Formats: sequence, C-alpha cells, structure tokens
Amino acid sequence: MTYSLIVVPFVLITAIVVVLTVRLPAFGRRMTASVIAAGVLVVLTAVFDNIMIAAGLFTYPEALISGVRIGLAPLEDFAYPVCAAFLVPAIFALLGSSSSRREKVAS
Repeated sequence: MTYSLIVVPFVLITAIVVVLTVRLPAFGRRMTASVIAAGVLVVLTAVFDNIMIAAGLFTYPEALISGVRIGLAPLEDFAYPVCAAFLVPAIFALLGSSSSRREKVAS
C-alpha cells in the first residue's frame, strides 16, 4: 500500500487549494472544466500506462499497490492526473484573484 500513501499528500493539497477557491468567481464553471479535463486525463492515463506496462517499461510490485487496477495500471496511478486537473486551475484562480485585487488597489 506504499503507492496509496504517496498519493495522500497530493490529494490533500488539491482538496485544500480547491476549497480555498470556492468563493471565487466562476467556481462552478472551473469545476465543470476540471471534471472534463480529469475525464480526458484518466482515459489518456489508462491507455498510455497500460501500453507502457504491457511493453515492460515499468512494473508495480503487488505488495506496494492497493490491488485495484484499470487494465494493468494500478488505481493509484490515476490520482495524479485527477489532482492536476483540479489543482492547476485552482492555483491559477488564486493567483488571478490576488493579482486582480492588487490591480484594483493600485488604480
């Protein structure tokens, strides 16, 4: 279960940053876009991770994964693209909100 534990900080950071953006403008639209992006990234991860694992480029020791797989890829592999789909837009929203506040104060 080591890979599952490695994912936990990424998921927690993503959740915290997304929650910080709840009151910012266009939260719903950003979440919709993140869900769509996450779906696309999960499909791409499933395709390419399975190809790379099948080709023998890398493996996952059974003792270190949850045991749940999508094809050959362990479920833990899918946390990173999902986190990216939500974390990156949330960070941009936070950075954009602070820069627009600075612009309003300056003018």
